[in-house]
Amino acid sequence: MMKKIFTLVFISSILLSCNVFKCKKTDAVSKLDGTWELNYITGPRITFDGLYPNKKPAITFNTKDNQVSGNSSCNNYTGKLVVDGNKIDFTQPMAMTKMMCLNGQQGEQTYMSTLQKITSYDITDDGKTLNLISGDIAMMRFTKK
Repeated sequence: MMKKIFTLVFISSILLSCNVFKCKKTDAVSKLDGTWELNYITGPRITFDGLYPNKKPAITFNTKDNQVSGNSSCNNYTGKLVVDGNKIDFTQPMAMTKMMCLNGQQGEQTYMSTLQKITSYDITDDGKTLNLISGDIAMMRFTKK
């Protein structure tokens, strides 16, 4: 009888610990939720303010519905959020508006092409800074709005 009780308690504790770890993983991903504004992008030889003279790009994550959306400084975009732990994938097709962008067209192209290269993310500064990373290089940095 004691063996059965011990076995039952042991199995229950394993199942509960698995649920706790799943919650921690979900909590880590849920830190993405909300809107983030771009404040750094690597690559172009033009200054950040030169790329985005009128409006900075922004990205919004909804981990509950697995949706990502935002504004590339001119056009809005939306698509499916593909995230697993700290791995993230923006290579899925996204719907995008087609407004004419006189100022900042190069910035929009730089933003969208850089987004396609991102493979992981890191949230720092107590949840205030989002770094989007390609390989081991931080390609984009966002501030929580």
